[in-house]
Amino acid sequence: MAARIIDGRAAAEAVRAEVIAEVARLQAERGFVPGLAVVLVGEDPASQIYVRSKGEQTIAAGMHSFTERLPADTTQAEVIALVRRLNADPAVHGILVQLPLPAGIDQAAVIEAIDPDKDVDGLTLINAGRLASGLTGLFPCTPVGCLILLKQALGRLDGLDAVVLGRSVLVGRPVAQLLLAESCTVTIAHSRTRDLAEVCRRADILVAAVGRPGLVRGDWIKPGAAVIDVGINRVPFRDPVKAAAGKTKVVGDVAYKEAVEVAGWITPVPGGVGPMTVACLLRNTLTAARRVTGLEKG
Repeated sequence: MAARIIDGRAAAEAVRAEVIAEVARLQAERGFVPGLAVVLVGEDPASQIYVRSKGEQTIAAGMHSFTERLPADTTQAEVIALVRRLNADPAVHGILVQLPLPAGIDQAAVIEAIDPDKDVDGLTLINAGRLASGLTGLFPCTPVGCLILLKQALGRLDGLDAVVLGRSVLVGRPVAQLLLAESCTVTIAHSRTRDLAEVCRRADILVAAVGRPGLVRGDWIKPGAAVIDVGINRVPFRDPVKAAAGKTKVVGDVAYKEAVEVAGWITPVPGGVGPMTVACLLRNTLTAARRVTGLEKG
């Protein structure tokens, strides 16, 4: 029996609907509107697309959207000074610095300049520490989206064996911490893991986040497992005409056609985890606004 498809678009729409309803309630009852500021440094085309999309979705959710654009030759000190001004701005409740930053700017230093209570990307050391310690905080959007999809598919996760393939600070490590908080037994696997296929094969939950197209084959997957494919990889079409024209398609880290015949649940690429990222950004912004203004404690 083929795996059940986990529809990330539908799940993201449900998250957005909840955010929109709560934002409307806060505005009607308290005259309060959350605000998200996005900082874009340089002219990277992909980053410009992402920033524009985030702004559009923020406005569609009923929030204030602030986009701060800086030229590529902006100094690190100037970027940090802008972040600090946004920290102090009462109309801004969430701050996101679009990555990557231009060469010569210390990404970690800029991230650490963000007020942790406005850090809607969940990347500051304070929020990473809160997550690792089991405390309330703002956590990275993609891992939170993965957890939402898993809980919708499986219900309770406690006691399940989870393997997270990838150890990045953006996805692998935080998603492992979130699964641990759900009382899963968690293994983080990576490029130096011995017998990687066998490690993956024992997982009730397999989260693939390594950025290698089609790495996870069908025979790496335990029958009936839930597979969350975080990979977003652009590869050439096999069709020679399309390939010759330079056209590419987006695929995940999992060999989908093989995996769908083995897994119990699986996220497609595109249409799985991807839509959840911005939806969870909106949710984080709402949460940050409620906490910063005292509408929500913790």
